[in-house]
Amino acid sequence: MSVFDYFLRHPNEVLDLTLEHLWLVGLSTLLAVAVGLPLGILLTRRPAWSRAVLGSANVMQTVPSLALFGFLLTLPWLREQRADYLAILALTLYALLPVIRNTHAGISGVDPAVVEAGRGMGLTDRQLLLQVELPLAAGVILAGVRVAAVISVGLATIAAAIGAGGLGEYIFRGVAMVNDQLILAGVLPAALLALAADFGLGLVEKRLRPAG
Repeated sequence: MSVFDYFLRHPNEVLDLTLEHLWLVGLSTLLAVAVGLPLGILLTRRPAWSRAVLGSANVMQTVPSLALFGFLLTLPWLREQRADYLAILALTLYALLPVIRNTHAGISGVDPAVVEAGRGMGLTDRQLLLQVELPLAAGVILAGVRVAAVISVGLATIAAAIGAGGLGEYIFRGVAMVNDQLILAGVLPAALLALAADFGLGLVEKRLRPAG
């Protein structure tokens, strides 16, 4: 039986696991943006903090994903939580680095002459951020969100190891049963989701990048 035959025979199961995967990826990416965007902005106002914050985010990227999922299960205040919440927390931590880094780089890369012109027009720091810096840096920031989303799609397959569901269920089940079709049943939809996220956010990124 081919993987496509499996999809045809189990459409509801495939759809349910795909929706679970989207839930994990979507919420963790939104949380990473909600935390990483303000933190990246803060670093442009407090440059002395950049090394410590970006260094910590870099260290988080070096932690093996399965080890992080397992570590969260051992924390007393987290072990009683639902598995999908733990998975979302882990995915959010991994997605923070590209959001923070690109937000910081995008705003720091705005032409100083444009910033000074805004100040000369009497704009406050808040107005300068909202009306000048963020619009000009939007393309770079979204590129970070794009990377975070694609990373999360792949890492979310590991969430099945702690019972959080998603397309990783097929992969782990296929590995346990030495069944290539089951492994592909998890890999193919996850790859398509990653490509769709990359393509869709890429189109938005191109529209937000300043001309020239």
